[in-house]
Amino acid sequence: MIISRFLTTFFLITVISLQTIWAQNDVCRNRKIPQLVDVYKQTGINFTHTSAPEKKYIVESMSGGVLLIDYDRDGWQDIYFTNAPTVEMALKNQKSKSLLYRNNRNGTFTDVSDKAGVGFPGYAMGGAVGDYNNDGFPDMYITCLGGNVLYKNNGDGTFSDETKKAAVADGRWSAGAAFGDYDGDGFLDLMVTNYVDYKLSDLPNFGAQPTCKFRGVDVQCGPRGLKGAGDSLFRNNGDGTFTNVTKDSGMDDPGGFYGMQPVWSDFGNTGKLDLYVANDSTPNFFYRNTGDGKFAEDGLITGTAVSGDGSEQGSMGVAVGDYLHNGNFSIYTTNFVDEYNTLYRNNGKYDFLDVSFAAKVAQVTRPYVGWGTGFFDLDNDTWLDLFVVNGHVYPQMDQISSGSKYKQGKILFINNGDGTFCEATKQGGAALSELRVSRGAAFGDLDNDGQIDIVVEDLDSTPMILKNEGDQSNRWITLELGAKTGNPLAIGARIKVTAGSIVQIEEIRSGGSYLSQNDLRVHFGLGKAAKADSVEIRWNSGKTETIKDVAADKFYAILEGEGIVPAEKIRPKTKK
Repeated sequence: MIISRFLTTFFLITVISLQTIWAQNDVCRNRKIPQLVDVYKQTGINFTHTSAPEKKYIVESMSGGVLLIDYDRDGWQDIYFTNAPTVEMALKNQKSKSLLYRNNRNGTFTDVSDKAGVGFPGYAMGGAVGDYNNDGFPDMYITCLGGNVLYKNNGDGTFSDETKKAAVADGRWSAGAAFGDYDGDGFLDLMVTNYVDYKLSDLPNFGAQPTCKFRGVDVQCGPRGLKGAGDSLFRNNGDGTFTNVTKDSGMDDPGGFYGMQPVWSDFGNTGKLDLYVANDSTPNFFYRNTGDGKFAEDGLITGTAVSGDGSEQGSMGVAVGDYLHNGNFSIYTTNFVDEYNTLYRNNGKYDFLDVSFAAKVAQVTRPYVGWGTGFFDLDNDTWLDLFVVNGHVYPQMDQISSGSKYKQGKILFINNGDGTFCEATKQGGAALSELRVSRGAAFGDLDNDGQIDIVVEDLDSTPMILKNEGDQSNRWITLELGAKTGNPLAIGARIKVTAGSIVQIEEIRSGGSYLSQNDLRVHFGLGKAAKADSVEIRWNSGKTETIKDVAADKFYAILEGEGIVPAEKIRPKTKK
C-alpha cells in the first residue's frame, strides 16, 4: 500500500511537472513569432575571426565583440568586427585584422577598414562608441590585451589613434568598456573592465593545474587560479585628455575580480549614472553614484552581486531594460554552463530581486555558456523580449559523451507581458538553432525598416547578420537625439514614450551586451497604436522636453530644445 501510494504520488508529480513545462512552451507555440534570418551571404561582408582550434589559452576564447556605429553620420548603421591573433601568431608578432564595414543602404556593406585606418588596433577584444571630444562624430574605443586604442573620428571617413595623447591605453588585458558622463560636466568619461593579469611572456601551461581541468579533461587555465587585473575609470578633462580616477572614485577593485562588461545606467532614477559590472566567477559590482565624484559598491546590498541563492556566477554579458513597464531598469546577466542566466528585477530604490526562475528565463539556459545579450522588442508589441548568444570556451567538451558541447545554439525569449517569458528559439528561425561559438551581439536597425536586427560575431566561423522580418501589424518609432549641452550624441539621455495606457522608458547607452555596442538610436514598439501620445526626454543638461502626438512608423531626429527637426540638423557635415 505504501509503495502504491508512493508510485501514485510520483506519477502525479511527474505529470504536473511535464504539464508545467509544456504549458510554458505552449505560450510561444500559440503566438506569431517574427523570423530572424541570417542574411550574411547577401551582405557582401567577408570576415572570419582568427581561430586557434584547440583554444589552449584563455585569451583565445574571449575575443569577438562587435560594434554598430554610424561613423559617417548618414543615418545608417555601419559595423565594426574586432579580431585577435592566436597566441602562436602573437608570439611571432603576426597580426589579425579587424574590419569596418560601411552600410551601402541597400542591404550590402563595403569594407572601408584601410581607408578608415582602424584595421590593426592590436589583440582586440571588443569596445564601445562615444563622442569623447564633443564634435558630433562617434569615436571608437577598442579594448585589447596589452593596450587599448582610442580611435578619434576625423569626420572625413578616417580615424586617428589618439590613445597616447588621451592617456587611456590602460595596458592590461581589457575586456569591456563604456562611455558615460558620471560627473555631469558635459564630457563622456570612460570605464574599462579588465579580466586577468595575463602576459604572453608568462603563459600558464595547458591542463597543468587543478584549475586547468574541467570534468576530468585538460583545458585552458583561467580565470580561476589566475590573478585578477583590476579596472579603470578615466575622467574626461574636456581637452582631449583623460585622468585616471579609479582609486579616488572608489572603483579600484582591490580584490582583483575578473571584469567582463560594464554598463552605465540611472538605476535609481536619481538623474545620476550608476555603473554595473558583470564579473566572471566573482561577485558582480554595482557602483551607486553618490553624486560627489565617488561611488559606493553596493552589489550585495542591492541584490545584484550574486544569484538569489548567494552563489557567485561566471557572468559575461549584461543587458539592461524596463521589461515590466514599471519605470525601472532591470538587469540580465549571461553566465557559465550549469549555472543559469540571471534576471535581476528592479523594484525601485536600489532594490533588486533575482526573479530568473519566476520569469522562466533560468532553467533553459543551464546547458549553455552565455555571452552577448540584449533586451529588444522583436515584434514591436511594446514588450521587451530577450536574446542570448552562446558557445563554450573549451573545444575539449566534444571529447565528453554527455553534457554541453563546444558549439551551441542561441536562445530567444518572448515577453508575455505579465513578468514572464516563453522560449521561442525554434519558432524564431532555423538560424537560431545553428550550432556556433558565439561571443558578441549588437542590436540595431541595419536596414531602417523599423525592425531591430542582430549582428553576432562568432569565434570559429563567419558572423551572423540576423535580419528581423518583423510583425508588420505592429507600429513603431525610432528616435535619434542631438544634444546642445554636453555630448552631442546624447549618451545618457532618458526617454519616456506614452501610447495609450502603455508607458516605456529607455536610455542611450555606450557599450553593453558582451564587449559590444548597440545602435545609439532608441527604438520603441507601439503595438497597434497609430501614434505616441507623448515623447518625454530628460536631457543630460537636466532639462526635460515633451513632444506630443508623434506619428508611428517613422524615424525622428530630435534636437534639444527644438523638438523634431530635419536629420541633417543634428548631424555634423562630413568633411572632405
